[in-house]
Amino acid sequence: MLFPVLLFFFLIPALFIGLDAELYYVRNDVVNHYALSFNLLIPSETNNLHFSWHAKSKVEYKLGFQVDNPVAMDMPQANISLQGEVPRMLSVFRVELSCAGRLDSEVTILMQLNLTINSSKNITVLNFKRRKMCYKSKALSFKNSTTVKCYSRTEKGIDPVNAAPTTSTRVFYISVGVCCAVIFLVAIILAVLHLHSMKRIELDDSISDSSSSQGLSQPSTQTTQYLRADTPNNATPVTSKCYPTLRIEKNDLKSVSLMEAKAKVKDIAISRERITLKDVLQEGTFGRIFHGILIEEKDPSKEKQVFIKTVKDQASEVQVTMMLTESCKLRGLHHRNLLPITHVCIEEGEKPMVLLPYMNWGNLKLFLRQCKLVEANNPQAISQQDLVHMAIQIACGMSYLARREVIHKDLAARNCVIDDALQVKITDNALSRDLFPMDYHCLGDNENRPVRWMALESLVNNEFSSASDVWAFGVTLWELMTLGQTPYVDIDPFEMAAYLKDGYRIAQPINCPDELFAVMACCWALDPEERPKFQQLVQCLTEFHAALGAYV
Repeated sequence: MLFPVLLFFFLIPALFIGLDAELYYVRNDVVNHYALSFNLLIPSETNNLHFSWHAKSKVEYKLGFQVDNPVAMDMPQANISLQGEVPRMLSVFRVELSCAGRLDSEVTILMQLNLTINSSKNITVLNFKRRKMCYKSKALSFKNSTTVKCYSRTEKGIDPVNAAPTTSTRVFYISVGVCCAVIFLVAIILAVLHLHSMKRIELDDSISDSSSSQGLSQPSTQTTQYLRADTPNNATPVTSKCYPTLRIEKNDLKSVSLMEAKAKVKDIAISRERITLKDVLQEGTFGRIFHGILIEEKDPSKEKQVFIKTVKDQASEVQVTMMLTESCKLRGLHHRNLLPITHVCIEEGEKPMVLLPYMNWGNLKLFLRQCKLVEANNPQAISQQDLVHMAIQIACGMSYLARREVIHKDLAARNCVIDDALQVKITDNALSRDLFPMDYHCLGDNENRPVRWMALESLVNNEFSSASDVWAFGVTLWELMTLGQTPYVDIDPFEMAAYLKDGYRIAQPINCPDELFAVMACCWALDPEERPKFQQLVQCLTEFHAALGAYV
């Protein structure tokens, strides 16, 4: 690619959830082949596609269209000439997709754009494919309404045959005049809104920069490592809004006393004599996770394997309190993909212990990284179908939490466990900050947070909801497909908010299908209301898993 041209496609309805999104086809001289390969379905009620484009130097173009079923759809029409020069200023052109109304059919539309520099022989061909459902009934209803108007004029004594040319001409000129007036007004409104939004961005950025010890500018050396998949209005700052369909809560930073934390779990407390510690599975600065044995209370001859979370001698009272408090996040919930605590031990003179059911392959993040090590010698160690099945299970557990109006706030592979049957369960985040310190960062507010997994509204406004959990699920899905890699590993945590606000996201993993990456990208919409619900994610991933199974 040798010409500096920016081209992107706006308002693409996603197949699986009906969201609006934007795909860049050419950006910074690089063709986005992932975007070109998308062949998404356009809703039947959508009759216009809008493209935004501009070039930094002289670039000539030729535009052409094809439809595979001309009986069902008329040839697409653009409001620009089919041959000319790409504008130097950012412009928008429209492609009209009109169903013929003679047939019910799904039509494949091919738009071909040939780009050349300075009339040279270096031609770059971009092919955009879309599908649209055309229905006979819609066109017929339009024709019937037109017929009614003709008969009403006949009743006034006007001959419909002789009057048709005059009426059509008059309607045509009136329509053109109205369209021109509307376009002119819309252009003025958009210009005013654009100037207003630019002022707001500059104001908010200056406030953000003054409150941070480091600048939040986008590093120019890393723009090619990540995918920009946002819509134009996503560049505006995130502000507090009321979303009626979401339960939004602030992160509670108020300290809870150790006595209060113990009181909350007193009803599930057991004797230390029933617990036997075995192997240390994970260890941090002040916390440990053991593989242990729990003796049944009613039948001492029966034993049960458990995870045991506890602390070291050097752990402070605040750290102990945090472990007990965070362990209660999923308490009382019952779902096959959740792993809430079952018992605690809070006897005086003993280190507090939290007990959870045992899963013999342990922490999901560590399991994925182990699979990556094995992958070199055994590429079939874990299949893509297995990874999608894990994602479905996590989405099912999160869907249950969303229905119960429980917000996890720290969904990630490190807070899931797995057994040898590849059954995945979501856990709380107790001790995660200590066991996975590289995944948490303090941004100057005395709180370690999972910055790389957090939605922008959580980073900026400290707001959490089921929609912010959906964002974290998209990152967790990325972790699955990369076998436990760290997201945004090259981005400074202090720059994450500005990075996300500018529309940048982690790039598509190697060997990750386009359909699966589209699921991730939809989870990272800046507007929480535009993100899919967990139930939609379950359905989409289940269908994708079934499609994978058809080829195995």
